[in-house]
Amino acid sequence: MKKVIQELIKFRNERDWEQFHNPKDLAVAINVEAGELLELFLWKEAKDAKKEKVREELADVFAFALLLAEKYDFDVEEIILDKIKKNGIKYPIEKSKGTAKKYSEL
Repeated sequence: MKKVIQELIKFRNERDWEQFHNPKDLAVAINVEAGELLELFLWKEAKDAKKEKVREELADVFAFALLLAEKYDFDVEEIILDKIKKNGIKYPIEKSKGTAKKYSEL
């Protein structure tokens, strides 16, 4: 993951784009790219979405998310593992297995 983040930073810095990458705008960019990802599935079955386009839009979402994490000096692995642990408490196996209910409805 560190190599990916280093490459993103190198790409950004070579173009002098850090000036545009404040936390708010990175968060907005994630939302915009997530919207473009969603659009690929609009009015069709999931199997009919163009896989290459999904790949590209997903990469954009990941890229902006990683750049936002870097802005806050977050360790991506650490924050994801922490979130899995928190979700494990909110969604215990015995209550949540096989259901899509929100933790407040279990």
